[in-house]
Amino acid sequence: MEAELTTLEENGNWTITDLPSGKQPVGWFLNEEFKIKNLEQLKYVLGIEVAWCKRGISLSQRQYALEILEEVGYLGCKRADFSMETNLKLHNTDEDLLTDPTSHRRLIGKLLYLTTTRPDIFYFVGKLSQFMNKPAKAHINATYRVLRYIKQNQGQGLYFPVDSELHIKDFCDSDWGGCKDTRNSITRYYMLFGHSLVSWKSKKHSMVSRSSTEAEYRALASATYEVLWLKYLLADMKIDHSVPALLFCDNQSALHIAENLVFHERTKHTEIDCYVVREKLQVGVTKTIHISSDQQAADILTKSFGKLQFHNLLRKMNMIDIYSS
Repeated sequence: MEAELTTLEENGNWTITDLPSGKQPVGWFLNEEFKIKNLEQLKYVLGIEVAWCKRGISLSQRQYALEILEEVGYLGCKRADFSMETNLKLHNTDEDLLTDPTSHRRLIGKLLYLTTTRPDIFYFVGKLSQFMNKPAKAHINATYRVLRYIKQNQGQGLYFPVDSELHIKDFCDSDWGGCKDTRNSITRYYMLFGHSLVSWKSKKHSMVSRSSTEAEYRALASATYEVLWLKYLLADMKIDHSVPALLFCDNQSALHIAENLVFHERTKHTEIDCYVVREKLQVGVTKTIHISSDQQAADILTKSFGKLQFHNLLRKMNMIDIYSS
């Protein structure tokens, strides 16, 4: 406790003073008026388990995951090494509709909350949630596949190492025309603060992109907005972060647009996004870096992969299962 108070004082979060004569601590007063428990080190909050060790902190929802499996009767199910079959294409259909979709909708709702600490299933659960209006047999089968993957690693979660550097890295990508029903593209990014995953997103665009470059640039703009938010948050916490955040993108055309000061006829419809991304590059808030497609870790948020590639991308997100043997 003494070390934590010293750190707060050094960071300027508050100023520690001596207790004035004749005054009592607020904590003591509240303890006299109300029943208060000293929970000491945080271990469990809102269904999220907090595990502490000398090397860092882990956030997981193992107990919640087990409750989901038990409710569906999947505690003894066959395990799966990855969450969705390779190249599985889900879309709206009027064939083999569920007669009573209530339980399926309830299950998807529970899985959505599980993604709070499970970005490895974030895309797949989000994809399945798009068919809650008229779920079919194909959708429930895909959901059961996700449950089999959860059974494989119930304790998978976020990990925050103590020796992490204060550098921002944002991997952004886009699946051009990824939605088979609307042909809207899908933006995805995930952001690392040092070695810790702190933000991720996989969202369908509100409009149709006319080229892969346009779709990629919109993803680059979304990643830039998220970097700005984190920098503002760090500033509020009195944490100096003057080095540029690194934006990793695998589309050369999008990177050229970001660095080119001249607008062209083919790109003027993305002019606002261009101004935002370009401005932050010029003032040193961000820095773009090209990355090859096979190293683009953000792909895990919009695509299904086989076992080997899926786990390779998963390791880049620095997720661990503290219960795995």
